[in-house]
Amino acid sequence: MYTELTTPAVVVDLDIAERNISRMAELLRNKGIAHRPHIKTTKSAYFANKQLAAGASGITVAKLSEAETFVELGIDHILVAYSIVGEDKLQHLEALQKKAHIIVTVDSMEAAEGLSSVGVRSGQSVEVLIEVDGGLHRGGRQPGEDTLAFARAISELAGIRLKGIMGYFGTIYRNKDEESFRKAAGHESLVLSETASLLKDAGFCTEIISGGSSPAALMCENLDGVTEVRAGNYIFFDASGVSMGLAGESDCALRIIATVVSVPLPGRATIDAGTKTLTSDKAHHREGFGIVTGLPDVQITGLNEEHGFLEFDIAKVQLRVGDRVEIIPNHSCVIPNLCNTITGVRKGKPVEIIKVDARGCNY
Repeated sequence: MYTELTTPAVVVDLDIAERNISRMAELLRNKGIAHRPHIKTTKSAYFANKQLAAGASGITVAKLSEAETFVELGIDHILVAYSIVGEDKLQHLEALQKKAHIIVTVDSMEAAEGLSSVGVRSGQSVEVLIEVDGGLHRGGRQPGEDTLAFARAISELAGIRLKGIMGYFGTIYRNKDEESFRKAAGHESLVLSETASLLKDAGFCTEIISGGSSPAALMCENLDGVTEVRAGNYIFFDASGVSMGLAGESDCALRIIATVVSVPLPGRATIDAGTKTLTSDKAHHREGFGIVTGLPDVQITGLNEEHGFLEFDIAKVQLRVGDRVEIIPNHSCVIPNLCNTITGVRKGKPVEIIKVDARGCNY
């Protein structure tokens, strides 16, 4: 339980993380699909460089400030998978383009006109991927003719160079078994491929057809026509991945070590990890707020900012003040952004402190 560390402590088993990186790299290499991992999961150059060393073609970020951080740390091929809206952000993009190869996504004329202004005044065209709505309806053009019409519209703007399309098909997380995951990956492939074919037949560039969450990337045999994926969560996995059957507990690299600080009633205990450590995100297809490893009869039933509430059957489990527990969180992608550093461990021993370089980079 890493008694050397003060709790709550976030640790990453480096052997597991490196195994996950290698496994994904081999899967995608065998399929001939490039990998541009999403670093919102780790927000750390330490792990991004491990992914690049394994063959990643670049990285994906959600926000410009993440891109700025990683460019300063020497990573120079970045997809910003988020609409860039507002003159302040356009100025950041213009400065960033002078330092690195940046690709951005776009799904509105308002955003496209802003990108055009950057390309015109800098003399360096902004490379863009049209975002295609993958079913969550959080953004993107509709697949097919709507995307084609949008491509025609932005082709009239100076300062933009269309490189292809991208989509996030997050509805895949609603599935529970391999067959349904493969079917969802096949649907993603079909939608992106058909839309890309429309653009290509109309004379537009479709060099990049970007898809793939971690579930879809794991099912990459069904991603025909996709040229790259942006898997991120796979490096750590989490309780959601376990409940969906995508991973076992032994594949979950990121853990939280917490201490029991109170036992107010029989069958109830409180730990020193709440929403500021564990996140209040719910897991897919499971209740509670994480897996207490080695103690399947203990449930994390609630969280306050600094407290976690455990419930258990006293006939099966005894917890005392001072006991330590290890937790696989519901959603590992949230955890690093809650920490300045995380501890890398091997074989049960802390071996290095890893900086969360892009913590708080939210614009």
